[in-house]
Amino acid sequence: MTAEPAALPLLQMALRVEQDIFVIRQRGREVAAAVGLEHQDQVRIATALSEVARDLLRTTGGADVSFHIDAGPDSRFHLRADLAPVTPLPDGRYEPQSGAVSRLVDTLSVSTVEGVTVVRMSRRVPANAPMPTPARLAEFRTELGRTAPSSALDELTVQNGQLIAALDEVRTQRDELAVLNEELAETNRGVLALYNQLTEELEETNRGVVALYAELDEKSAQLRAASESKSRFLANVSHELRAPVTAIIGLGRLLTDSASDPLTVEQGRQVDLIRSSAADLLGLVNELLDLAKAESGRIEPDLADVDLRPLFGQLRGTLRALATRPEVELVVEEPAAPALLRTDEVLLGQVLRNLLHNGLKFTERGEVRLRARQHGDRWNFEVSDTGPGIAPDLHDRIFEEFYQVPGATRVGGTGLGLPYARRLVTLLGGTLELASAPGRGSTFTVSLPTGGM
Repeated sequence: MTAEPAALPLLQMALRVEQDIFVIRQRGREVAAAVGLEHQDQVRIATALSEVARDLLRTTGGADVSFHIDAGPDSRFHLRADLAPVTPLPDGRYEPQSGAVSRLVDTLSVSTVEGVTVVRMSRRVPANAPMPTPARLAEFRTELGRTAPSSALDELTVQNGQLIAALDEVRTQRDELAVLNEELAETNRGVLALYNQLTEELEETNRGVVALYAELDEKSAQLRAASESKSRFLANVSHELRAPVTAIIGLGRLLTDSASDPLTVEQGRQVDLIRSSAADLLGLVNELLDLAKAESGRIEPDLADVDLRPLFGQLRGTLRALATRPEVELVVEEPAAPALLRTDEVLLGQVLRNLLHNGLKFTERGEVRLRARQHGDRWNFEVSDTGPGIAPDLHDRIFEEFYQVPGATRVGGTGLGLPYARRLVTLLGGTLELASAPGRGSTFTVSLPTGGM
């Protein structure tokens, strides 16, 4: 897209008298309308032309005015108006009397064209305006040439009409703004009311939360007191029971001693039952004592560097006697050297012995296996069996005190071994987890840090 050379302006006019200002304003608006400027832009460039024309008429005695179409650097066409003063500008500069002139147009400058000083202004033509081809420009010139300039009175009438229209528009905008302000005020009142309501509800909720925390603190203190009372009760009862139970076992041993009077077969059987029941009761008492000590925090781990191989050998020897079923094999795998772990050897032995003993009790055929593997900075001890397995929904419950899996009561036990084992593992800084499913056996995994707690 190219425009015709600047030598062929759309329109040329002369500014010599006051009346010419009105004519230039009118013609400037007509040129702007012809090239496609919107109505508001037409009024803006016409107003800017009249202001500059009035300044030049006062300071230089007049000017030659011409209108052009230029292709700008932004690939948009511009309507340009040049006003060449008939006498030189004072000091070669032009300062508009009205500061609003530069805001009415896109550019306003003083240039020298072929030795002539020109006051130049321009306004961008909308992108959707018809392309200013040479044929289109010729039509503009013909159309503008047929239009006769109006008188000053006509132009003043047009300007007054434009002013009235502008005032009406301003009045309409003012009324719309008043409505919007009222709506905004109403919205603000609603928001403020909602904010106050939410604030009150939040304060009420906070008071409820504070009261709930106070109640929880009270319940927590009650639970701690109840737990301490339970631990003291278990410890006291266990101590009180241990002495008579031990006495029963001792008396039963004396009754069956070869130095005592011989018993009948039935009497011997009854005494053996007494001794067996007393031994079971003593085991329960010992477990209660251990659990009470663990809960009260009276067990302090004695950490030392432990070689797992002798510990595993001891477990293999002491528990082999419990594997009374020929269908069940006890397998204690020798850990690979160096098998060193910083922990409490006695407590770790109790945990593993407990888990192995459980496996031997509940496994009717197959094997119970103990293995240890080091993974990074942790040792994992796995005690697996080929027993009946435990349903997933009971995995957490078996670590509750006195809980036994349904069907396990016929095997015997108190339901205290696993809770006690988990407490000991926790004291050692580790975890005790279970992986099991019905018919697939069980695997208990003790994970301990290599360097201790």
